[in-house]
Amino acid sequence: MKIKKAIFPVAGLGTRFLPATKAMPKEMLPVVDKPLIQYAVEEALSAGIEQIIFVTGRGKSALEDHFDHSFRLEQTLISKEKNDLLRQVQEIIPESGTIVYTRQNQPLGLGHAIWCARDIIGDEPFAVLLADDLIMSGKSVLGQMISKFERLRASVVAIEEVSKSETDKYGIIDGIDSGDNMVEIKGMIEKPKPENAPSNLAIIGRYILTPRIFELLEKQQKGAGGEIQLTDAMASLLDDQPIYGYKFSGKRFDCGSKAGFLKANIAFALENEEIKKELIPYLREISKENGV
Repeated sequence: MKIKKAIFPVAGLGTRFLPATKAMPKEMLPVVDKPLIQYAVEEALSAGIEQIIFVTGRGKSALEDHFDHSFRLEQTLISKEKNDLLRQVQEIIPESGTIVYTRQNQPLGLGHAIWCARDIIGDEPFAVLLADDLIMSGKSVLGQMISKFERLRASVVAIEEVSKSETDKYGIIDGIDSGDNMVEIKGMIEKPKPENAPSNLAIIGRYILTPRIFELLEKQQKGAGGEIQLTDAMASLLDDQPIYGYKFSGKRFDCGSKAGFLKANIAFALENEEIKKELIPYLREISKENGV
């Protein structure tokens, strides 16, 4: 069955970025000249996703407006003959019906956010993308994962090695290498302390899941942090179905942290030839001033 739908959990408050996120959704923070959420949506669409499902909360109207027409802005750009900017603004907007919105009315975690989209997904496999994990790659990571799913017909999650000291920030897997950058997962733990972690292979924000996951999330069992954890439901799913981890090709930036967000801005800015010319001399200058 083709992966046609993707869930974007965007109901979080973005407290790590306060006060910037007091009146603006975290997902709208810009990396160079595009908001985080746009990178994720573009990745999904380039992978062949046909329906974008935003699981939102209060205060997310700016996100919704971003993917809609702004007739006043477009008319202004037309009148000033700024055709390149007009094209960029209009390219953001998918076809009508491509985006669906639903609300997560309780802050109960990632698993609960995904469960909120159950009726929209129906009885078919689907993708989940977390905008905080911004990935620079040639072929979209989701596109890479869909290729693996089409061969395996089983749930696939993106994984990467993290520092042993940081296992308490991620869902960590225990598995067996099955070749072709794939790991057959035998177990997983949500945010284990380093001494309890079965490995340093962490699940990051790209998933392809089968609809069976909704039955497990329906139990509404709370795990780490008092939230309904997707990792816990996936661990239960292993009793019935295989799950594979995929060591993707690309560079991930953790834009849920301030340092990761700034690194992403620098890395993506250096991909722009015009900005690069001014940025590299500045980076050299401040590196010298700071004794680096």
